[in-house]
Amino acid sequence: MTTHHARGRVGVLLPRDLPVRDLLRYARRAEDSGFDELWVVEDLGWRGGIAQAATVLAATGRITVGIGILPAGARNVAFAAMELATLAQLHPGRVIAGVGHGMPQWMRAAGAWPASPVTLIREYATALRALLRGEAGPADGRYVRCAGLVLTELPEQAPPVVLGVRGPKSQAVAGEVADGLLLAEPAAPGYIAASIKHLGREGMEVVVYDVAAVDQDGAAAVDRVRPGLSAIGEPDWAAHLEPLPFAEEFRAHRAASADGAEFARTMPADWVRALSVTGTPAEARAAIADRHAAGATSVVLAPVGPDPLLALDALALALPGAGT
Repeated sequence: MTTHHARGRVGVLLPRDLPVRDLLRYARRAEDSGFDELWVVEDLGWRGGIAQAATVLAATGRITVGIGILPAGARNVAFAAMELATLAQLHPGRVIAGVGHGMPQWMRAAGAWPASPVTLIREYATALRALLRGEAGPADGRYVRCAGLVLTELPEQAPPVVLGVRGPKSQAVAGEVADGLLLAEPAAPGYIAASIKHLGREGMEVVVYDVAAVDQDGAAAVDRVRPGLSAIGEPDWAAHLEPLPFAEEFRAHRAASADGAEFARTMPADWVRALSVTGTPAEARAAIADRHAAGATSVVLAPVGPDPLLALDALALALPGAGT
């Protein structure tokens, strides 16, 4: 059985645009390569998180599978709890559930953006964790109504519920009502440390995503990872950059760039290295270690490159012990 609170884990993201014919091969290769975790995403219009998680859990034997993230506004909490409890029953100790607000534009497009996202996430996480522990649903709230409901089928071990949230208020809520945080990319050490302060509690899960590319030619890896940073100059990512020493120059660079592609292509290499896990295997390994040292319990690498399977193989060279 996997122990979720072991320190220093390294995971890999299953790309949302991975061709379906490669999905199981990618999952099995991630496990065989020694990654501790495989994380699936649920972006609007792509693939469903529960379906991906169930499939890769059944196709592998050891690796922990994280779902990052299930948008709270999109799923009734009682039925979400049933899905997650079933996964955790069938695959004990191998499931981590990420829940978040979802991207506002996606949630509005789906008619599921609440007037108060922070209230929803608080009520949702509280109810979800209670149901997964076998407790009765809490008193009805503004959004979540499952008072008194009890699940019949329960796992021996409730899966951890981490909140994929960016803002200080939502991160403080995670410290109160969840098992930890899931930080989207970029998760530089300064952002990790600032987020942990917002949690207000020690000993919690802190899973972090970062775009990643590894090559024996470190400069080639830096260039390869750049397209993965094209979106991070947009307003939704502001919280990730505020703790960093070059935040003001970063904003000016984005304002001077025609679009995200140009912004990423012309970004100073030092910024690219700070905002991703990239370079030679040793350099990438050091970047992972820096994130663990800042408080991350799991560093999840999002591969960037034209061939996801080759990118996965290259990222495995940065795993602890791979260079020995």
